Amino acid sequence: MVEHMDEREARREYIRHRQRIVFAIAGAVMAVVLVFATLVYTKVIDLQPDTVKTVQPNYGVKAPCAAKNQDGTPMKWPANDTTKVRVLNGTEFMGLGNAVYEELQNRHFTMAELQAGNYTSNKVDRTMIVFGEQAINNAYALARNFSDAELVMDDRPDRLVDVVIGNTFNNLRSDKEMKKDGDAIKDIEGCLSVDQMKKQGLPKAPEHTLID
Repeated sequence: MVEHMDEREARREYIRHRQRIVFAIAGAVMAVVLVFATLVYTKVIDLQPDTVKTVQPNYGVKAPCAAKNQDGTPMKWPANDTTKVRVLNGTEFMGLGNAVYEELQNRHFTMAELQAGNYTSNKVDRTMIVFGEQAINNAYALARNFSDAELVMDDRPDRLVDVVIGNTFNNLRSDKEMKKDGDAIKDIEGCLSVDQMKKQGLPKAPEHTLID
């Protein structure tokens, strides 16, 4: 009889032990779920995929509308060799500027200098296409070669277009990708007229040799 009692007690102890393990595991899981839910709620962890995030036109930077034909219809993309380009490296990766320079040269853009230069900062986030009112369509044409570039208009009076390579740069778009853009220039959504851009105030252009 004593043996049966010992066996029953052992079974009870075993069951209690298993229950303690189950409760401990359940408690740990609940704690992890609670912490994860808190991180998601406070947006420390973002479950929203990048593909569904809203990207503002021109990454939130106001840009001018492209010049139009006399009848108001969109103009065709200008030939690459009509765009005079200066490449500036805005990253800490040495050689990146010259790599982009050579590729743009291979695409028959007219290079304003013998090689790429360095921008005033090596911590530029997004690639910038910087231009004045004389080269708006050229800037649009150059920008379509990049998947990460924003158009930035300043007060330069000439036709020089700067490419400032930023840390978001990965590679130039392929010819196949650019053919999807069609034959005519498409305005950036929400673009402004040149007069509107001037009213808002244009940034000062850096000193440079003027390009006709």
